[in-house]
Amino acid sequence: MRVEQETDPIVYHGEGPVWSPRWGGLRWVDMLAGDVLSLADDGTVTRRHVGDVAAALRPRRQGGAVLGVERGFALEDADGTLTHLPALWGDALGLRMNEGGCDPEGRFYCGSMAYDKRPGAGTLYRLAPDGSVAVVLTGATVSNGLEWSPDGTLAYYNDTPTQRIAVFDYCPEAGLTGKRTFVAIPAEAGRPDGLTVDSQGGVWVALNNGGAVRRYSSVAVLDEVVELPARKVTACTFGGPRLDELFITTSREDLEPTEDPLAGSLFRARVGVAGLPVREFAG
Repeated sequence: MRVEQETDPIVYHGEGPVWSPRWGGLRWVDMLAGDVLSLADDGTVTRRHVGDVAAALRPRRQGGAVLGVERGFALEDADGTLTHLPALWGDALGLRMNEGGCDPEGRFYCGSMAYDKRPGAGTLYRLAPDGSVAVVLTGATVSNGLEWSPDGTLAYYNDTPTQRIAVFDYCPEAGLTGKRTFVAIPAEAGRPDGLTVDSQGGVWVALNNGGAVRRYSSVAVLDEVVELPARKVTACTFGGPRLDELFITTSREDLEPTEDPLAGSLFRARVGVAGLPVREFAG
């Protein structure tokens, strides 16, 4: 399987790629720079600064985007106007948002972590279309990849230091219940970071410090490995007109300038399966 380098190493900590026809293509974040990046058809990249941290984003049904920012959420209108919602915590806690996604009802989830990665400091929050915020999960350390199965009855979730992809049962009323292990990732393979789900129910997980993305079938069988020429692989998503291209982000966080020279680049691979249309925020 051939992996193509889509951009130069232009970000410090690339994360959260999302493909949406509403945006005309791919967006992802340079998380710790607080920037959202957009990829044009001709390969050019534009940046927009949205705050101290740009953690995650999804398109809104009415246009624009919903974002996880350092201490909570922000809304981008169709005309580009950006509104930060009230912060969920103060600076003294030393926390930031990290990763998220939308459920089948169009509610946006984003999970937090401590800057010092202290155990159990993270929380998974849910933003409803009416602007209310609920706590969904507590006691996480690095709240990471989150995505639903094709039929919406399961949700996959990474708390990175556990070395496990967890799976929940999901229904609109009860939310996420019945947490259990879907797959355990061997430490030598890398740390489970961002994830996405394809149209067959396969779960694709980025392996930070592992230089790869792995696919596990819906019954948790490892059946595909995409190797990359950069070690800190952070997240992946399906995109392109037929949703049959896997876009993969990487990071330069904590690397020396001459170390891992392609880290911070965006990559693309054709993996022989299509993804799912992005779930949009209903607010």
